[in-house]
Amino acid sequence: MESASPENKLFSFLDTLGIETVTHRHTPVFTVEEAQAVRASTGTPMDGGHAKSLFLRDKKKRRALVIVEENRQTDLKSLAPLIGLGRVSFGSPNSLQNMLGVTPGSVTPFALVNAQNPESGVPPFVIALDKKLMAQTPLWFHPLHNNATTAIAPDDLIKFIEACGYKPRVIDLD
Repeated sequence: MESASPENKLFSFLDTLGIETVTHRHTPVFTVEEAQAVRASTGTPMDGGHAKSLFLRDKKKRRALVIVEENRQTDLKSLAPLIGLGRVSFGSPNSLQNMLGVTPGSVTPFALVNAQNPESGVPPFVIALDKKLMAQTPLWFHPLHNNATTAIAPDDLIKFIEACGYKPRVIDLD
């Protein structure tokens, strides 16, 4: 018997939480600019908040998943103290795959489904959500790959993150 795809496992988990989503399929996108161009060309209404997800680490190898509004310029030096880490840089593609089960271009808060219930009892990530993004409805993220985009309500995103064993921080980047 063939195992369920990662996307199907994600949607099954969301279903168990009573979270409704809507997903639009599209060609693979790797940048914010490509995602915006695809949205403009499809004519499919995708109003709400679109994000970019940053997989970060500091010198002590502490990790963070920071979700910000897609057009926001993010100064990593200023961001680090807001999320409680030292000087941060981007995590490696290998760490991203090993820890969240996704590849660059597909980073998403939905990847926390692959990092649930850490064995140590201490979640291995700081999860930070941009206050400006969280004020929009719905929010749009990749469902573990970059050839689809899934809408979720902000409160349901927090419910999902908490069900994965994390306590997200909403941060004001303004």
